[in-house]
Amino acid sequence: MKAVIQRVTTASVTVDGKTVGAIGRGYLILLGIMDGDTDAEALLLARKVAELRVNEDENGKMNLSLQTIGGAALVVSQFTLCADVAHGRRPSFTPSAPPAVAEALYLRFCEAMKENGITDVQTGVFGADMAVSLVNDGPVTILMDTEIWKKK
Repeated sequence: MKAVIQRVTTASVTVDGKTVGAIGRGYLILLGIMDGDTDAEALLLARKVAELRVNEDENGKMNLSLQTIGGAALVVSQFTLCADVAHGRRPSFTPSAPPAVAEALYLRFCEAMKENGITDVQTGVFGADMAVSLVNDGPVTILMDTEIWKKK
């Protein structure tokens, strides 16, 4: 499972011109589900994201988690994060999970975020053509990949 976490002051996602999810201070999470991912990856990644300490404390140090600040999460499915670009110039998306599996794990990740103390979890629409808007705060952008963690 792969995620791009962006600390934001505001973020929203629209489908067909209608806003389907919007947050203030928090994280925009672009989430890619890989073929072979399981609930275990969804639970691990959600805990790591909720506990990620990239919000500034009273001394201006990135020391506070999303849990600590009471921030929100906007989770957007993004199968293109799973692209294989090793050969040629056209990405292959075969490493991504099949849609039915990916959607179930996407929803499980969102539920796990709530279980980890993030009370405001907004989503896009799985599989839809979405327009994402954000104001990146910092900018702070973190890449997370559960496959790398397995190798350590």
